[in-house]
Amino acid sequence: MPLSEDEQRILQEIEQQFYASDPDLAGEIGNHSLYAHCLRQMKLAGALFAAGVVVLVVALATATTFLVAFAAFVVMLGAALWFERSLRKLGRAGMERLGDSFRTTGGVRGLLGFRDRRGEVSDDL
Repeated sequence: MPLSEDEQRILQEIEQQFYASDPDLAGEIGNHSLYAHCLRQMKLAGALFAAGVVVLVVALATATTFLVAFAAFVVMLGAALWFERSLRKLGRAGMERLGDSFRTTGGVRGLLGFRDRRGEVSDDL
């Protein structure tokens, strides 16, 4: 059910007062979303998975105990499940928004936050 003109006017007044009273908080809230949280969770899960792979390979290469290799595998499995759960929370709308931001931020480097001093996407790691 759409809002009436009166309700829309009241909502706009409240929004303007909010921006006038605390512009820093309003800008901070405007920059964050559920999508940003899910992407952050997916990045952390990916990093944890990569760490698990490194520990697993080192454990198998150096012939350490089986428990270390098994623990690394369990960490990798947990990270993969965490990534999948965050991806499900992101949903189709989030994936579309991710695709849009992927195009506007300069690809993977921009999406992962590799920026130079001027705030532009950097080409070198």
